[in-house]
Amino acid sequence: MDKVIPTASLAVADIPDGASLAVGGFGLVGVPEVLINALLAQGATDLETVSNNCGTAGFGLGVLLAEHRIRRTIGSYVGENKEFARQYLAGELEVELTPQGTLAERLRAGGAGIPAFFTPAGVGTQVAEGGLPLRYDGEGGIALASPPKETREFDGVTYVMERGIVTDYALVHAWKGDRHGNLVYRRSARNFNPPAAAAGRITIAQVEHLVEPGEIDPDEVHTPGIHVQRVVHVGKVEVGIEKRTVRA
Repeated sequence: MDKVIPTASLAVADIPDGASLAVGGFGLVGVPEVLINALLAQGATDLETVSNNCGTAGFGLGVLLAEHRIRRTIGSYVGENKEFARQYLAGELEVELTPQGTLAERLRAGGAGIPAFFTPAGVGTQVAEGGLPLRYDGEGGIALASPPKETREFDGVTYVMERGIVTDYALVHAWKGDRHGNLVYRRSARNFNPPAAAAGRITIAQVEHLVEPGEIDPDEVHTPGIHVQRVVHVGKVEVGIEKRTVRA
């Protein structure tokens, strides 16, 4: 029952080339940066990531992206990463853009064993009708486009079917965790971490505070240990400022 791994390097050592990863975080908050940096050093490539965004320059998934270690990504927001845009438009990166709430529910559904669900988000757009560029050819043309999705009407309203997401691994950040893998997130750092933790077949959690079993009130647990296979104590993590705005 003791799921603690002594170092981040050991925790990610078996992630192979081509693995799919659900990764928590939103902007700079709640990002499992220690685990991501360990994976960068480990060398795995040809990865598929599922995360709200793909990091920023020099931070989070952005460090893997800069080294061309990500083949495909599913996300909902990519506006703060110029290298992401360059790779996407150059045909070096496959991108599946998904509405933010839909992405959260796809991860949650996958973790709950639900293969698919219907949502109104995206109906009447290329999200449902297909044609979104998944990969460009590097010359302005579309090499691969998204296919149309099944739609169905319920009570006079049209919905589109979205598939749940299950990944090989998940990397998440928690404020507190115990040796059994029970996790507590802090404030906005909770974001995509709970659904990402549930969606991974093997979930690795970096925690700022490692406590003994029984020290976390069961009512305070956000992710139960049944979803977590490995815990790494990383100590306090400083959160940066994504956009610093000051007066002239």
